[in-house]
Formats: sequence, C-alpha cells, structure tokens
Amino acid sequence: MNGFVKSGLTLALTLCGCGTAYAHAHLLQSAPAAGMVVTAAPGVLRLDFSEGVQLGFTGVTLRGPGGAIGSAGHARLAPNDHKELLVPLPRALTRGQYTIEWHALSDDGHTARGSYGFRVAN
Repeated sequence: MNGFVKSGLTLALTLCGCGTAYAHAHLLQSAPAAGMVVTAAPGVLRLDFSEGVQLGFTGVTLRGPGGAIGSAGHARLAPNDHKELLVPLPRALTRGQYTIEWHALSDDGHTARGSYGFRVAN
C-alpha cells in the first residue's frame, strides 16, 4: 500500500470516529418533580427524557411508604412525543414518601436507569 492510500484510509477512519455520539436517555424532568411535596395524589406520572425511548423496554416501579411496591398502570408514550413517558396510577396514593425507579432503552440502543422521590401530604 502506498503512502497516499494509507494516509487517505487513516483520515477516513479518524473522521468516522469523530462523528459518533454515545448518548443515553437521561431523565430531564418529571411530574411530580423530584423532591416535591404534593397535596393531592397524582393520577399520572410523567417522565420526560432527553431522547426518544423504546416503550417495550422502558418502565417504572413505584415504591410507596415502607418500600412496598405500588400498583401502576401500563406505561405509554405521549402522542407525537417519544421522549415523554406517561404512567397512570389506577388508585389514589396514600400519604407518605414514594420512590420512582425507572429504566429506559433509548432509540439509539443505550440503556439508562435512575430513581427519584416525592411525598404525598394529603
């Protein structure tokens, strides 16, 4: 291989690597928000991610007072927004501290997970 071809191949491989972005679906905001104290139990949890997520591999676990796993409905994506996950709560939440544990598979194939808490003071 001559020097010109080697240089061209090296340049092409270098440029291909520069444009690659390795992102994850980060939770940008939620409702109720992390650390929030609400006076009325929410009917729906809303999680807004930094990029689109794959519904079949994305979800939440709701932990109530004492760490008990609570009942949540089937998650769905907001209409026309694959970055927003909506999780219905089929029954009113009682007074106490709640933790949302989430996991997400972003459209680009990367996984992420996290948790946050809020309090119901009714």
